[in-house]
Amino acid sequence: AHLLYSDPRLQDRRSGVLFVGPHEPFLAYVSDVLPSLGENGVQTTTVGGLLSEGATASPEHQTEVAEIKSRLNIVSVMETAVGLYEQPPVADLLIETPWADLRLSTEDWAEAFRTPGPDLVHNDARDEIWEALIEIAVDKIATAVDPDDAEHPELWRSLITNQQLRETFVRAWPLLRAEDIVGDLFTVPAYLRMCAPTLTDHQVQALQRTEAQAWTQSDLPLLDAARRRIGDPQASKRRRARERALAAERAAMSRVIEDLVAADDSDLQLMSTLTSPDMREKLDDDALPSRKTVPLDGPFQHIVVDEAQDLTDAQWQMLLARCPSRSFTIVGDRAQARHGFTETWEQRLNRVGLDRVEQASLTINYRTPQPIMDAAEPVIRQAIQDANVPTSIRPSEGPVRYGTVDELETVLHTWLTDHDQGEGIAAVIATDTSRVLPNSPRIRLLTPQLAKGLEFDLVVLIDPAHFGTGIEGTVDHYVAMTRATHQLVILNS
Repeated sequence: AHLLYSDPRLQDRRSGVLFVGPHEPFLAYVSDVLPSLGENGVQTTTVGGLLSEGATASPEHQTEVAEIKSRLNIVSVMETAVGLYEQPPVADLLIETPWADLRLSTEDWAEAFRTPGPDLVHNDARDEIWEALIEIAVDKIATAVDPDDAEHPELWRSLITNQQLRETFVRAWPLLRAEDIVGDLFTVPAYLRMCAPTLTDHQVQALQRTEAQAWTQSDLPLLDAARRRIGDPQASKRRRARERALAAERAAMSRVIEDLVAADDSDLQLMSTLTSPDMREKLDDDALPSRKTVPLDGPFQHIVVDEAQDLTDAQWQMLLARCPSRSFTIVGDRAQARHGFTETWEQRLNRVGLDRVEQASLTINYRTPQPIMDAAEPVIRQAIQDANVPTSIRPSEGPVRYGTVDELETVLHTWLTDHDQGEGIAAVIATDTSRVLPNSPRIRLLTPQLAKGLEFDLVVLIDPAHFGTGIEGTVDHYVAMTRATHQLVILNS
């Protein structure tokens, strides 16, 4: 809210702000809060939610595979992967036409391939190259026979429909789908080796799988980069349909204007103004179909990222691609990074492409009571000795309570009774989410991962020793403990 009202760039472009959170429960909370602040134009999503495949993508269960994918230079990989499908013929092409035999040399093909600008994606560039190739062919035939033939529609039509020319062009610059390109990387080892030459043979084999498009969360940055390099395979068809619809609209409009002018028998002849260039341009603008864009493709003027410590390098590339201005507000805690965070924030952000960083550290904890932080601090220090554990200044309703899992129902019923005015929310945090809890909208059952970023009046941890081992288990334990704003109860089997 502060940004939108204080930054002049954002005051007139509220739809250009994206908020990225760690999971759906967190986004639901944010979506409830933002409208009450008058920020209805802010879009919210997770990183996975940036792509439609994110809704069904499975977790990457193999840590090694996830690590390899997260470290890939996805832009370079996709540039090579798509570039292998942008190869002009290596021999001249001889085509017979009713006008003359046509020889398209390798230089002609290279000239056509140079036509698109560097920023045009593969599938969009395809149309420009085809048009350039036809123009080259028409000019060569007209030069050989009769320059006037260059405008002959039959000559153009015969070349456009020439099967030999079309088949050669399709092989040289085929229509591509991002899903096919990424799927091939994980099922064709030789292709992956060419596109990612820094990978070892072991890493190449580790990334192979039997089902090409069995998408995981780690695949999403690759899919996103592929789509940005390739473009929509249906865009050309929609563009031609749009052009036909617009031409038909203009023709119909011209007939209406002619009828209105012919029927205008007034002294001022006001209808004749419809034929002026300015009015026709205005009418053409009004006739243009509204252009629908995919909202989460960006570009966004500013992106807010919460729980940013868990983003991989590849996921950062997804966000950077959506914010050319590099204007970010980034919130994160190295102590809550499930896969470790050994760098400084400045080092991490510089490495992913953000080189002008202004950093502020939280030193005061206004949320979590001091007794809870006293219990949580030793947990995280086991794994991250230099973790930033802010000083709490909030009093507690008592010390951290410990007990057995058998006491869960009693703990929750007692809390509901003591807070019977409908105040507060309680959360039970456990790895087993099939537990039966009291039927109350004020009690939530969450995994440690889905509790991240949220806060609750009462937090009950069930068997935190089962949250996992290593850095992930330790961080999950610490995060779960620090969700409480009043009471923390830890129950063990």
